[in-house]
Amino acid sequence: MATAKLVCALILLCAVLSATMLSVDALSCGVVAGNLAPCLTYLKKGGPVPPPCCKGVGALNSAAKTTQDRRDACNCLKQTASKIGGVNAGFAAALPRACRVNIPYKISTSTNCTSIK
Repeated sequence: MATAKLVCALILLCAVLSATMLSVDALSCGVVAGNLAPCLTYLKKGGPVPPPCCKGVGALNSAAKTTQDRRDACNCLKQTASKIGGVNAGFAAALPRACRVNIPYKISTSTNCTSIK
């Protein structure tokens, strides 16, 4: 259950961050996952956050332009996290702070993607 919560939290974080990465009307799930791929080891095992991970998180956060993009990214992250498995919810929730990126909501599997503005 904790793994599922972490995965959802990671997905939500990635969704918000990845929505910012693209300047096109829709985000592809591949782009969202690709930007957060360098974070996978951290999200599963903790430890130091790799610089490429924070670079991806920051790029996604800066690129988020529309509500729909953030919601789409959120849903993509949830789906991806459930497929990958093994994501630690605590590490996922701590990722924005670790990367010094301000996200205006809690990163959690309980986050409702449709409530993201």
